[in-house]
Amino acid sequence: MSTLFCLMPLSLLSVPSTMSPVPVILDTDIGDDIDDTWALTMLLGCPQVDLKLIVTASDDTPTKLRLVAKMLQQIGRTDIPIAAGKKTSDAKINQAKWLGDYDISQYPGTIYDDGVQAIVDCIEKSKEPVTLLVIGPQTNIKAALERDPLIAKNARVVAMAGSIYKGYGGADEPAPEYNVKKDVAAAKAVFAAPWDITMAPLDVCGEFILKDFWYEHVRDSKTPRAVMLMENYAQWANRSHYPEDESSVLYDTVAAYLTYDDTLCKMETVKLHIDEEGYTRPHESRGRPVHCAIDWKDRDSFADLLATAVTGHEAQEPKE
Repeated sequence: MSTLFCLMPLSLLSVPSTMSPVPVILDTDIGDDIDDTWALTMLLGCPQVDLKLIVTASDDTPTKLRLVAKMLQQIGRTDIPIAAGKKTSDAKINQAKWLGDYDISQYPGTIYDDGVQAIVDCIEKSKEPVTLLVIGPQTNIKAALERDPLIAKNARVVAMAGSIYKGYGGADEPAPEYNVKKDVAAAKAVFAAPWDITMAPLDVCGEFILKDFWYEHVRDSKTPRAVMLMENYAQWANRSHYPEDESSVLYDTVAAYLTYDDTLCKMETVKLHIDEEGYTRPHESRGRPVHCAIDWKDRDSFADLLATAVTGHEAQEPKE
């Protein structure tokens, strides 16, 4: 790979709470797995993040846009512009029961007609570098790069993607991770662009489940964000596959955290190469440097952070 990558030191990727909030564009395939909804709800409770734009990704993006609109309207956050990204299929969403017949024409906030162009415009107009949080297949980001490759000069990418040393469920063998495998060409295009990339692969997020005190804290909360989240989780098409007293695997919440901090994770810069099957393999000569969260330093503190952000109330496990 001939492109030169100038990566920021890891210390510069963490943003202390005393600094200005990080401008973030969320690109999400919300409506499929429920972890996107957890990640969005978490971001809305993080003062370290300034959510500039939400764009829906993959499959039926207009229906997913309706889902985002209803969520934001229910919790009073219609100040955030939204847009539908590239539609790739008519696949039904898994939160259709909660969405119901919501009419997006009643949404009082800003809706852009073209999600890909909205990404380009948001990055180009920003006076400071934007963090692109990509928690689905990277189709929209590839399209944005094709429209204007120069967006890589004013943005960095944080993605839930890949599998380096471990696979799903903590398996010892890596696997083609869903977000990469579903659009390998897009993932390759994002890797080829000369921006900084931070990744939450399956190694760190593939087993993260909120349970015990932390899950109860969210489940029992009466704050609008938590209520909206729990309603969606209860009516999610796959809810019956998981225990009553815990979440499903919350992959995307870890990437959401990495938009503004990484101190709770073990970070490693790995030269990664994406093959045609969707594997993200370390490769010294063909790989490009990626900041990877490969394990936890303090998993319980992240559970505290997540439950607190979702509810707006401090969540710390009682000390015996």
